[in-house]
Amino acid sequence: MAVEDKVKEILNQVLDVSPEEIEPDATLDEAFGVDSTEMVEISVGLKKGLGVDLGDGELKKTMSFNKIVGILKKKGAV
Repeated sequence: MAVEDKVKEILNQVLDVSPEEIEPDATLDEAFGVDSTEMVEISVGLKKGLGVDLGDGELKKTMSFNKIVGILKKKGAV
């Protein structure tokens, strides 16, 4: 499964949004009203799903889907 698909799956599980609702450049806070608790859930889901550990504060509510995917790919997620 591609990194993009896995991130969409995790966002679907945590935020209950369909993959079609996820715009590449929309930020998590503006598009989905993500709060700090949901950010922790997303971070944990990414670590479990992709094996990539994001440090404290590395994942931000103001990030877009594309930015998150880019960070994960830089860290070796495949």
